[in-house]
Amino acid sequence: MRPEAIVEFAESLARISASGGGPKALAAQLARATGGGVLLEDAQWHHVTAAGTNGVPPSARAVAENGAAGRVLQVRCGDAHVGWLSLFGADDGDGPELLLRLAAAAIGTELGRDATRRLHASSFWDALLAGSFSDATAARQEAAAHGITLAAQYCVVVLEAEAPDAGAPPPGLSELKALATEAFRAGAGDLGMCEREQLLFAIVPAARAVDASNARTAATLLPRSAARRKTPLRISGGVGTLEAPAELARSAATAQAALTIARRAFGSGRVVAYDELGAYPLLYEGADGARLRSFAAGVLAPLRAYDQKHQTELERTLKIYFAVGQNIKTASERLNVHRQTIFYRLRQIGEITSRSLEAPHDQLTFRMAIAIDDLHA
Repeated sequence: MRPEAIVEFAESLARISASGGGPKALAAQLARATGGGVLLEDAQWHHVTAAGTNGVPPSARAVAENGAAGRVLQVRCGDAHVGWLSLFGADDGDGPELLLRLAAAAIGTELGRDATRRLHASSFWDALLAGSFSDATAARQEAAAHGITLAAQYCVVVLEAEAPDAGAPPPGLSELKALATEAFRAGAGDLGMCEREQLLFAIVPAARAVDASNARTAATLLPRSAARRKTPLRISGGVGTLEAPAELARSAATAQAALTIARRAFGSGRVVAYDELGAYPLLYEGADGARLRSFAAGVLAPLRAYDQKHQTELERTLKIYFAVGQNIKTASERLNVHRQTIFYRLRQIGEITSRSLEAPHDQLTFRMAIAIDDLHA
């Protein structure tokens, strides 16, 4: 390879780095210059990016460990091993080897910068979760200093992964983080990630009500997503309340409470939202009179609003239904309506409140709400 071509390649890498192209663009430039396929993996052989179409395998681990066809080189940033860069299908000779080394050096620098940025960002999210900022303005100023765009509201999702086999060591959080990053695609605002012991805190932007609903849905589907990918993880978790950035300590606390309640009430392998746990948070955390009344009013409000608008008796039907031991015949006699009317009203109650009268935990929520309302009426 001509010395001029090597210099031109080195200059192209410098231009890409200066313009903020990053490791993906550098790998693509290596593929163009060599006509080969390029694969970049992290230090644990997890896929980062690929470029070119010339025989790129899912991983280059076999090249490094078993001498399979291809070239593979450690990517380093100083003394730290940060990845693997591999080249496949390029011409023989020293030229592609030299370009591989130049690209690996440039990518190592970029990965080192990325790691530094992630470390700084992680420290900001940690501080936000700890409630270290006095108000929203202080939080936004610190976020801007780290190049982070804050959303108007966030909800915290706490995730925990278990190995599928009892007695196996706890898995690392890298696969869990990859699943969470894909599930919680950032919208209006940056997605935050923090690690505390064996827990992953995903700080999900939710500027609108639909964003919060989507985040809850994505979180509850994570165990299924892991199963579909055949990932050897059993995921449990909790979704916290929706809060402003400066109040995220509360969202984190409610997310952890939801995780604990879900494990104790339903077992592992589920992700549940704090707002959908009904009476369980009251029993787990304890509650004063004001919170009990607020809980009861929140549970019964949809029925009262519907009754007032349509001149129906859904709330009264529900109370009598429980008072007579869920006996349809007796309830129909007490209300002086046909039995089918009771069935119809119970279906309405489930639809309006988004709760199931067949589910024990929803029954508990209704019964507690009715008992509290009777006591404080």
